[in-house]
Amino acid sequence: MTKETKLGGTFTLSDPTMNVYRMGYGAMQLAGPQVWGPPRDVDAAIEVLREAVAVGVNHIDTSDYYGPHVTNQIIKRALHPYPDGLVIITKVGARRDEDKSWPHALSRQELIDAVHDNLRNLGLDALDVVNLRVGGISEPSEGSIEEPLTVLVELKQRGLIRHLGLSNVTPKQLADAQTVTEIVCVQNFYNVAHRSDDEFIDELAKQGIAYVPFFPLGGFTPLQYSALDAAASSLEATSMQVALAWLLQRSPNILLIPGTSSLDHLGENLKAPTLQIPFDVLADLNAIGGGLHFEVPSPN
Repeated sequence: MTKETKLGGTFTLSDPTMNVYRMGYGAMQLAGPQVWGPPRDVDAAIEVLREAVAVGVNHIDTSDYYGPHVTNQIIKRALHPYPDGLVIITKVGARRDEDKSWPHALSRQELIDAVHDNLRNLGLDALDVVNLRVGGISEPSEGSIEEPLTVLVELKQRGLIRHLGLSNVTPKQLADAQTVTEIVCVQNFYNVAHRSDDEFIDELAKQGIAYVPFFPLGGFTPLQYSALDAAASSLEATSMQVALAWLLQRSPNILLIPGTSSLDHLGENLKAPTLQIPFDVLADLNAIGGGLHFEVPSPN
């Protein structure tokens, strides 16, 4: 079944000028292997970005520690001066070491430097949205985030940042952050197999806050992959398309940022919003995560 809703419909990130299509693009894969160094074919990376924007994508997720610096420089080369309505969301709070690890970079000076690196490499005077990345690579960890968040709030007050988001956080950390500043989006690890944020997503939807899941195919067991592949086969779609379509149907506040350096894969990903998963297949997919976590529609 298909539906004709362009790129999954739209969602407004608090500011009416930031009304974005729910299907965005994640720039991490534009860097070289292990998100390190330049890609093998810079011109191909530029072509992917330009094609994404040409077909309507108006929401790009990036970070200056991808590469490092590489993806933002490619985005600038491909798209600057940026078209009206394009929202670029970046992240700070980590850095890359020579061993290609991802240590935290949450000191005051590291955060200030990261914001200025993003501004310079993207060619912007102000960043649309900056996500503060805390926690681990894929999971949050409890603890106060007030100190690093306060640094970003100061930069927001100086006009270098328009809006703030959070990445790898718990509901309590969000609530604490909201006593300091408005939060327009949360970016956490979530997919059809990993549902620890189910209640969190529903609460964010009530507040009008976007939820941006990463790793749409991350952490699956062989049995879970098998179930996803079976669903994809029944729908004559790819497993990635089904995983993305499931997320779009999960909640209207979910925004997607699948990344690729391939034009073919980009085209496949952008077809996901046209895939309407029928109730029986949706029930099978819900079972992958251990049960039903949102309402399965009745058959027509």
